[in-house]
Amino acid sequence: MRALRVLLIVVVVLGVLFVVADRVAVHFAEGRAADEVRSAEHLSSTPDVSINGFPFLTQLAGDELDDVEVAIKNYEADTGDGGGKIRIDDLKADLKGVEFSGDYSSATAAGATGTALISYDELLKTAKSTPTDIGFGLKAQVVGLSDGGNGKIRLAVKVASFPVIHVLSSLDVRGDKVRVTADGLPKLAGLALAEGRMRTITDFQQAIDRLPGGIKLDSVRAAKDGVEITVKGSHVRLAG
Repeated sequence: MRALRVLLIVVVVLGVLFVVADRVAVHFAEGRAADEVRSAEHLSSTPDVSINGFPFLTQLAGDELDDVEVAIKNYEADTGDGGGKIRIDDLKADLKGVEFSGDYSSATAAGATGTALISYDELLKTAKSTPTDIGFGLKAQVVGLSDGGNGKIRLAVKVASFPVIHVLSSLDVRGDKVRVTADGLPKLAGLALAEGRMRTITDFQQAIDRLPGGIKLDSVRAAKDGVEITVKGSHVRLAG
């Protein structure tokens, strides 16, 4: 009995030591991976990297991680217009089947899904937020964007001296662009006759290019705090 108790104690101690070693190793790996992503993507701050799954050491031995989450704050994406940038407040990616080198200097995920959030103030920079001629001696501009409910976006449009009008619009993704298209335009003092010109104000698009690892836009919807975009990709290269 004494020998059995000793054996059990040894097993428990070894188990605890293994768990401690596993957690220390994963913490070190997350730090190294975060540094490599920051360097590869030229980020201004270090992203959060979480390596999921237990035990980590067995994944390490196989040079492939099952599930890695990366979160980047204030990512500056290209807009494809000669150096322009658009700020993504929160960019999160869930990476599956991540193969990596022994020193973590290179890593490629078999697949990735994620989300990105762009504030309404940031997206407003894309809209015609300066007075633009729409004919009949009138000028119009978009003065605000907000959540319109059910995934729609609401545009606040100022036309000349008229009160602000609100236009409910749909969002969609076409290639690397987020598009905003008015569902319909209000009839305001004959402005229905100038729908084509009005749409030069209400309908616009924003390119979002060169996201980390080559992930691509998938879908988009309006939410409380901004526009939520889902992203996805395959053979996503994180570093190296």
